[in-house]
Amino acid sequence: MINFHKYHGTGNDFIMINNLDSNITFTPLDISRLCDRHFGVGADGLILLQPSITAECFMDYYNSDGTLAEMCGNGIRCTAKFFQSETYPRGELNIDTRDGIKKITCNDDDTYSVDMGKPVYLHSDFPDHSVPIENIQFEFVSMGNPHAVGVVESLDNYKIESLGPIVENNKIFPNKINVELVENISDYHYKVKVWERGCGLTLACGTGACAVYSILNNKEKFEKEISLEFPGGELFLSSNEQGHVILRGPATFVFKGEI
Repeated sequence: MINFHKYHGTGNDFIMINNLDSNITFTPLDISRLCDRHFGVGADGLILLQPSITAECFMDYYNSDGTLAEMCGNGIRCTAKFFQSETYPRGELNIDTRDGIKKITCNDDDTYSVDMGKPVYLHSDFPDHSVPIENIQFEFVSMGNPHAVGVVESLDNYKIESLGPIVENNKIFPNKINVELVENISDYHYKVKVWERGCGLTLACGTGACAVYSILNNKEKFEKEISLEFPGGELFLSSNEQGHVILRGPATFVFKGEI
């Protein structure tokens, strides 16, 4: 039997397993079965808590289809809370990821702030970026994984569950891409819907929030933290003097069990 915990970050949910002794291995098929919402535990992804020689732990993250993921902003907050509950006091810690080491701070309001690093703009990687996709002018940025961000007048005019897979699998993205649609609600407040590569429709996406912030901040030059409203809840974004994106949001324990 293997003990697991279920966590979510603004509705983006994960199966969390302590593998600090490195005794557990899963195949992609195992992972997809565990994440199946009808025949398994059900989750957007699986995270193994692994040992690291350069940080407190390593976040070994997999999408719900069993594929590897470079980074997950909601997942890393859940990893921090899970790691703290297993072995570590509250405060600051470093977590290693496939996108490098990330510094996480546990705030007094029980949110977690993550230094997600600098955005990398991908327009030169996609020479056809000037051509609208599905009549939306997307912009492209990586926060450890690639995102296509489209600002629209009204989210109600688009069905992202239909548009998302079309953009994700567009031939100009050889490794596929995550998709975010953004609507401005008021100053410093936006609504976002997301289609995640390897997961599909999710209630929130941490790296997607950072990608959206990066695209918007290029135009607006925000002077304070902004809020992004996802179907699963709000995430809060800002940047520091080094130009790193700071992602702040909750991490919530749901239940635990055995598999």
